[in-house]
Amino acid sequence: MTAPLALTPSDVLGDLYISFWIPTGVLTAALIIKLPTIVRLWRDPLLRAVGGLLLLACTVFVFVAPTTIARVNRLTGVPNISAPWCYSLLTAFCASCLLLIIAWRNGLSDRSAATRRAMRWVVSLYSGVIVALWVLFFLADASEERLRDLDTYYATTPFMREQILLYLLAHTVAVLITCRLLWNWVQTEGLDAWLRWALKFLGVGYALNLVFDAAKLTAVAARWTGNDLDWLSTDLAPPVACLSAILIAVGFILPHAGQFLHERWRVRLAHHRLRPLYLLMRSANGRGVPFLLRATPELRLIRRETFIRDELLTLARHIDEERRDRAREAALGLGFPPERARALADAVSILEAVECRRRAPDDEGTQDPDTTDLLREIGAVSRELRRPHGVEAVRARAAALAADPRAAVPRGASAD
Repeated sequence: MTAPLALTPSDVLGDLYISFWIPTGVLTAALIIKLPTIVRLWRDPLLRAVGGLLLLACTVFVFVAPTTIARVNRLTGVPNISAPWCYSLLTAFCASCLLLIIAWRNGLSDRSAATRRAMRWVVSLYSGVIVALWVLFFLADASEERLRDLDTYYATTPFMREQILLYLLAHTVAVLITCRLLWNWVQTEGLDAWLRWALKFLGVGYALNLVFDAAKLTAVAARWTGNDLDWLSTDLAPPVACLSAILIAVGFILPHAGQFLHERWRVRLAHHRLRPLYLLMRSANGRGVPFLLRATPELRLIRRETFIRDELLTLARHIDEERRDRAREAALGLGFPPERARALADAVSILEAVECRRRAPDDEGTQDPDTTDLLREIGAVSRELRRPHGVEAVRARAAALAADPRAAVPRGASAD
């Protein structure tokens, strides 16, 4: 009987492999979602910066894919030329993140000397890092192509060793500063809920970048001491980087997408809540709003509101102000709060006006009520029509009051 083979960390992490094209797709989706706003508000430097950062992040994951690395090396004829190129893209991405967070955190109105100095420091330092990466690469001897394990394979090679350490340290410093800025920002009072959640996703995404850096640096340091922890660099770091990119993309998408979905939900909910009053007005009119296949939710809401208000203006001459006051008094007597009592009285008045016009369709009515509040409160009236028990209770009490004013009940005995 043969003994079972022991699983290595590489074997375990192999099952957790995340394709580089997954974060590329998510980042591309984030860019596409942001693109209409960026084009529409092109003069906004923050939006341009977000677009540039997402584009740069997509570029990073396109070029760090092993197939792309091999293709670039082959096209240029220089083994491992993808190394300084990918390191440069990653360094530029780190700088872009820092610049964006600094500008985003301080706002466009902040033109203080400290803010400008911080931005100049970031640009100068990371531009110098990119130049140093290329200089170190051309000074090094890296003639053997490595597609997946270049960091550990050349960890002890002169100049390549310094190049690898430089990009990892630059990345770590940028991530630490960005995490600190995000942490301080998320503690700020009065933030929009969507922005707060976006900052949390960004914070977790950048924190995972620290795991990436720790794995890479540990694997490289192990090579310096003659040990082999290459699995940290080749099997743990890549999926962590992919997951980090996905969370960062979600962080950039969330404020825009969340507010968009929230607004759509608000519009659709308002449209749905007007349905009881709309159906009542349609029954009184005999027709409804014509259906438009390509109408947006906002347009559908506007058309429904307009139809209801137009019909209410037609019905207004059948609304008896004395009956409406009596219905309000009945609602208050049944224990309803003043605002709801007014909505209930309006609902009762509209129902009676509809019935009056049905009984005498040729009668144009003689009343001339003030419809300002009625037209403004159609949402509250429609909500009461959705709860017919309260409307019927108020209507019955109002009828009792009309027959015998002494029939009023003590306030507080709610019928709802």
